[in-house]
Amino acid sequence: MSKLKASIGLINPKSPTNVGGVLRAAGCYDAKQVYFTGNRYLNAQKFHTDTKNVVERIPLTSTDSLEKVKPEGATVVVVELIEGATPLPEFKHPENAFYVLGPEDGSVPKDVLKWCDEVVYIPTIGCMNLAATCNVVLYDRLSKLGGVKSSDDTIISSRDTNNKMKWVKPAL
Repeated sequence: MSKLKASIGLINPKSPTNVGGVLRAAGCYDAKQVYFTGNRYLNAQKFHTDTKNVVERIPLTSTDSLEKVKPEGATVVVVELIEGATPLPEFKHPENAFYVLGPEDGSVPKDVLKWCDEVVYIPTIGCMNLAATCNVVLYDRLSKLGGVKSSDDTIISSRDTNNKMKWVKPAL
């Protein structure tokens, strides 16, 4: 069993599309739990887009405080465009991490920054949406820490059932 543990905390997410995308990212990159605050998602959850039904394997839990649900021993990593934050390419992910992401139309509140351990940002031209940010951070985590074997077996177990493609590199 992997000693890597990642959980995700979403601050008042607005879009069920993005929450569905976060759930899919959690499933693809082995996150154990997704928490969220606020009521906006609850009001729109009937429009969810968790196309792989990840919520059946990874709990999606409403909470009034992400600080209260921080997993035991986890390093809290806020992902936000904040001056002074560490660029993601330079960041060393902890084995046990609680990634906290702000709302699509706002920022992580200052009171959250008081109890976080790290702040990272993804160097981009412009800002990314919530689901895209989560995908990039979790991919970066697994690419740096390992956790998924790079092989044809991984491709076969990960791909959609409609994809049976094989590629053979042409001889020169």
